[in-house]
Amino acid sequence: MKRRFNTAGPCIEGMHYMIPPARRLPEAPGLVEQLGYFVVHAPRQTGKTTALRALARSLTASGKHAAVLLSCEAGQAAGDDYEAAERIVLSNMRSEAESRLAPEQRPPPFPDAPPGDRLRAALKAWAQACPLPLALMLDEIDALRDSSLVTVLRQLRAGFPGRPREFPASVILCGLRDVRDYKAASGGDPSRLGTASPFNIKLESLRLDDFSLDEVRELYGQHTADTGQVFAEEAISRAFEATRGQPWLVNALAREVVEKMAVPPAQAVTAAHVEEAKERLILARATHLDSLVAKLAEPRVKRFIEPVLAGTLTGKDGAYDDDLNYCRDLGLLARDNPLRIANPIYHEVIARVLAGSVEAEIVAEPRSFVLPDGRLDFGRVLREFADFWREHGDVLAAGLPYHEAAPQLVLMAFLQRVVNGGGVIDREYGIGRGRIDLLVRWPYRDASGARAWQREALELKVWRGKTRDPLNKALAQLDGYLDKTGLDAGVLVIFDRRPEAGDIETRTRFEEAETPSGRKVTLLRA
Repeated sequence: MKRRFNTAGPCIEGMHYMIPPARRLPEAPGLVEQLGYFVVHAPRQTGKTTALRALARSLTASGKHAAVLLSCEAGQAAGDDYEAAERIVLSNMRSEAESRLAPEQRPPPFPDAPPGDRLRAALKAWAQACPLPLALMLDEIDALRDSSLVTVLRQLRAGFPGRPREFPASVILCGLRDVRDYKAASGGDPSRLGTASPFNIKLESLRLDDFSLDEVRELYGQHTADTGQVFAEEAISRAFEATRGQPWLVNALAREVVEKMAVPPAQAVTAAHVEEAKERLILARATHLDSLVAKLAEPRVKRFIEPVLAGTLTGKDGAYDDDLNYCRDLGLLARDNPLRIANPIYHEVIARVLAGSVEAEIVAEPRSFVLPDGRLDFGRVLREFADFWREHGDVLAAGLPYHEAAPQLVLMAFLQRVVNGGGVIDREYGIGRGRIDLLVRWPYRDASGARAWQREALELKVWRGKTRDPLNKALAQLDGYLDKTGLDAGVLVIFDRRPEAGDIETRTRFEEAETPSGRKVTLLRA
């Protein structure tokens, strides 16, 4: 069977290219041996189910455990009806056991128990009847909601002291979020779980990491071994840079190149191919990406994404850490500091989604900005944006849901409309520095006919409240960005949002400025 890059559901050995799943959860077998109850969590489509499937097979094959992985996802439909959720979980548990275990290891008839105690009673009966210790893995546990989730967690806690003879020796809860956030899934009221921790018998919380650069190289190397098609080192590096190793994105980029773009097997995959695949993925807005952007309207997500986009600091209160960890568990923010969007592809998707209504209002024809030599008339781009801002800026900015970042989003939407399908916009969000740095890259052919890149650097600032004009600080910051990008000139855009700034027609104007090191700057006050 021909192997493929997988972007839908768990990986199947022999059918999909995959990183060895046991390597992704190396601590899990030891925790099972310790009779541990623990949590595995990671953002969607990072390989959790694939890793747990392999773990269940390995534990059962060892002859030391009877291991079963079952999904709680169907229980989501039960909502607050915990009796229905119990029936669904028990039905799935029996079905999976009958498919995966020897007859003598399967559960006996479930005892007749009152609602709210059926799961505990069933697991006790199964553990007593099974000749081997049970290892039970509950995938998609956080699909259960409200009383349904509370009931399952309480019954697992109640049975825990009887392990391994009278209850599963080890239980693994697997989901999108860490266990601390199950309180939100239960309806947001911590008292509904009756304890400071909703699963205080937890031994560890394991999070699946994204792929390292070496693992991306290994995954793509499997395709090379099967087909002979080489991923150039620059292509591997570009894929890792764009995805930061997010497993679905890593696979989706490669699938886009080898299947949808159909780069011939005899042709090496280059960084240009990966760049094109990235743009195609962003424009296509696959289900994985849509599931992420659907979270942007949640207040606890907006609380962090908005200041990241605007480059401002967030306030800190009692919910700060939980909300930050929630955004990281979703995969929207990087796991480490400084605070930032998880990867450049998510950068692009989030900015385009939030400014999508603006881009629909822009009638500028992208090809009209291309000069006869193939370069981009960037001066004209800026002038036409200024005209667009004077006419529509206040109305469009007021209509965007992320008000703090609205002016920057309007400009990014305009730039995206102009470069879409030809160039690339690289974004850097300077959290805490009140700025966004943009690098517009436009491909053209130089005098010799070789492919070259025109690069234009911009810094975006917002002037709010009773503060000083940010010009001097912004010029110094732009100096650093130009030094980093190796450019001698740049553009500074200062959006003046102070009430006393005057009407948009008056305040929108161009000036010339200079950085502390003498670099020329086009200054647009808007």
